[in-house]
Amino acid sequence: MKIQLKNLAIYSGLLVLAVISLVSCGNASEGIESHSGNKTMVAEKVAETTNDQTPDVSFKDKSGNIISLNSLKGKVVFINFWATWCPPCIAEMPSIQELYTAFKDNDQVVFLMVDVDNKPEKSNKFMEKGNYDLPVHTPASAIPPSFLGGAIPTTLVLDKKGEVVFKHEGMGDYGSAEFQS
Repeated sequence: MKIQLKNLAIYSGLLVLAVISLVSCGNASEGIESHSGNKTMVAEKVAETTNDQTPDVSFKDKSGNIISLNSLKGKVVFINFWATWCPPCIAEMPSIQELYTAFKDNDQVVFLMVDVDNKPEKSNKFMEKGNYDLPVHTPASAIPPSFLGGAIPTTLVLDKKGEVVFKHEGMGDYGSAEFQS
């Protein structure tokens, strides 16, 4: 009887940890709804701000170069905050790769895949193993809460003025024609 209670307590504890882990990296079904069998993303369109400057956040690429958002004004910037251990992050990678493949030769579009764990070796191995050629970056400055709250994945799109025009927390489908338009 004591062994059964002990096992029950251990399994209950593991279940609680698993739930906390999944909740902390976002709900895999959040933002996804089905239309005639096709998955489409429901996302938050961010209202255009007036007199508010987008914070100048910096990121480091795999060569150690620092890239600031201010230096990218005049380009559309796709930012995805993710981690290798996050199931919804992993699930959306193929659609981000599809989007990247469509725009990687366009010098007016920049992709920043930001590893929130700040472990570039691990995230680069993840990309290699998954046959992704997405550019991995790590934070080189503080990430403001307006960019990244408490959930990953979180995706932002900044327009050519550097303003956030799209923000989505949770898994998304970025390879869809609807998103690319």
